[in-house]
Amino acid sequence: MLAIPASFPDDFLWGVSTSSHQFEGGNTLNQWHDWERAGRIRSGGGCGSACDWWQNAERDLDLCSHLGLNAIRISIEWSRMEPAFAHWSDSAVLRYRQIIREARRRGMRVFVSLHHFTHPRWFEARGGFLDAQAPELFRHYAKRAVRSLGDLVTDWVTFNEPNVYASFGYLFGEFPPGRLNELNSALSVFSGMMRAHAFAYDMLHREQPGTNVGLATNYVVFEPARDNVLDRQLVSAYDALFNRGALSYLLDEPIPLPFAMMAPSVPEVAGKIDFIGLNVYNRLHVRAPLGEKFGPGGLHVPGDVPQGDHGVAAAYGEAYPKVVSAAVAAYAPLGCPMYVMENGVPDREDRIRPWLLVNSLRELRHMWQQGYDVRGYFHWSLVDNFEWSEGWRLRFGLYSLDEATQQRIARPSAELYRQIIADKGIRRETLERYENAPA
Repeated sequence: MLAIPASFPDDFLWGVSTSSHQFEGGNTLNQWHDWERAGRIRSGGGCGSACDWWQNAERDLDLCSHLGLNAIRISIEWSRMEPAFAHWSDSAVLRYRQIIREARRRGMRVFVSLHHFTHPRWFEARGGFLDAQAPELFRHYAKRAVRSLGDLVTDWVTFNEPNVYASFGYLFGEFPPGRLNELNSALSVFSGMMRAHAFAYDMLHREQPGTNVGLATNYVVFEPARDNVLDRQLVSAYDALFNRGALSYLLDEPIPLPFAMMAPSVPEVAGKIDFIGLNVYNRLHVRAPLGEKFGPGGLHVPGDVPQGDHGVAAAYGEAYPKVVSAAVAAYAPLGCPMYVMENGVPDREDRIRPWLLVNSLRELRHMWQQGYDVRGYFHWSLVDNFEWSEGWRLRFGLYSLDEATQQRIARPSAELYRQIIADKGIRRETLERYENAPA
């Protein structure tokens, strides 16, 4: 019997994460469709049919079964559920019920995200989460979701990465509405989403006693490029604002200065979390952008660090397995179960993905051994998908996808993940094989 030195508990969740817009195809009533039509996708084109999930999700659920997954995270599309204000679609509910039922039939526990970067065009026209009524509108949508799907779903993710949504939409101009350097707007959007989470949390628990309600946050390790006070201060600012904003609100602690003076207070969200999803990918190096150019906001990816494929205009980020342990340690004070809900790398040739998969799981296993309440790992993602402003340039799938023919081909990392799941751990020979990052 081959020893499995990095084994996981029997009830550990092995899954993949997906999202509605990136997988379903044909989403034409949300703000991202308008963004695509405006020519804002760097590699050109748009989502189109995506991975054809709206017509044929069951094909990929069969791939999940082949891998041995016991969990999956999907999202439902608000613009399908409520295409016009206060007008609800029974046909959308029926299709989501079919997809969720088929996932459950294949033995998977289904986590459903209510908002994964997209929402209806009519909601965007009101100002999105800058609108004072946004939390109440989101609560109505969440109520319709739980009343329509609650007999099939007991695990809800209110928001995917509100820190990314706020910063990329209002600081970096990468997401709709494409605003630049509007820190006050970004903080208001983030606080509005946290208030919407609190409203939905209370409502979901009233409608469905015993349900689990969480959110997913992105966590990045920021590293000073130089050992000087300016770089270290900028690292602290990024960490406080990007990594720990949700944590501060959920613990009812002020966001560190100077942001505390600008960030709206949301006392009603304190403690309203049943689990936290950690989306962990990268380490970014930070250099105070004074004098010489060093990337937007002073963020940089050195050329000699492990990394996957580049985006159209810049490197995606350093592939960094230790971000897993950093995120788990940072969010442990919440005292709730933790799931790695996204982890992966853009890697068309599957050059670095196997190394990242093995070593990220090694980190997660180490944190579990140290007593941290980590209960699952969800890889991003099952098949190649539309990657937001990068379009089809970045390939994150365990299975490659030809978006024109919808043909799927397993990459070697798919078989590696299947083997790890079957063993409930990582074989010694595998640990040794992937000890060092590919050159």
